[in-house]
This record gives sequence, C-alpha cells and structure tokens, in this order.
Amino acid sequence: MSLTRQLLGKEAEAAAERLLRQKGYRILDRNVRIGRGELDIVARVGETVIFVEVKARRTDRYGGVAHAVTARKERQLIQLAARYLARHRLERQPCRFDVLLYDAGDPGSPSLEHVENAFEVAGDDRRW
Repeated sequence: MSLTRQLLGKEAEAAAERLLRQKGYRILDRNVRIGRGELDIVARVGETVIFVEVKARRTDRYGGVAHAVTARKERQLIQLAARYLARHRLERQPCRFDVLLYDAGDPGSPSLEHVENAFEVAGDDRRW
C-alpha cells in the first residue's frame, strides 16, 4: 500500500473516531489485528458492540458506501468479530456492523457518511 493511501486511511479513521465519539459511541479498540484481518474500529453504545469498517475514497470511481463493502468483506468482518467477541468474553452481547465512508474528493471539505447496521448477520453465520 502506498504511503499516500496509508495517510488517507489514517486520516479517515481519525475522522471516523471523532464522529463516533460525537454521536456518543465509546471506542473500545482501533486497528485490531486478528490473524490476517483487521477490525478498523470497535465501539460500544449501551450494551451493543459495534464493528465499524472505515472506507476512504478520493473519487467516486468505485461507487459510494453501497459498494464499499463486498459480500466477501462482510464474511471476513463477521468472522473477525466472532473471534473478537470470544477473545473478550462478549459472546452474549448484541452487536452490529456499521460502515463509515470518508470521501476526500473535496480537499477543503471531506465528508463522512455513516451507515448504521450496514449489513445483517444471517442466523447460520452467527456462530458465537
């Protein structure tokens, strides 16, 4: 990954964290490495554990937030979340998956789009 992309990713995650805190989320973890995968932000609101995937874009070439997380990425996030919950003994806590799209297309005014409960975990996928 290029240095420019790394910096954009860090900028996006910092902006996402600020927005989530403003909304009353408590940040539990950032950039959690589990095996070969990573959870960008793990937060909590009340009893709900929220796994936030942060996507940064400079152009809309690849689509907006609706196209930011593929089915394959969803499956990976579900597996990583299950391992995180087990590791922290939070298996019985309700959880959800949010996606936060950071659009840096306008350098003077980047925008954030936060989609709560961006995708569902099918009954048979929830093995925790």
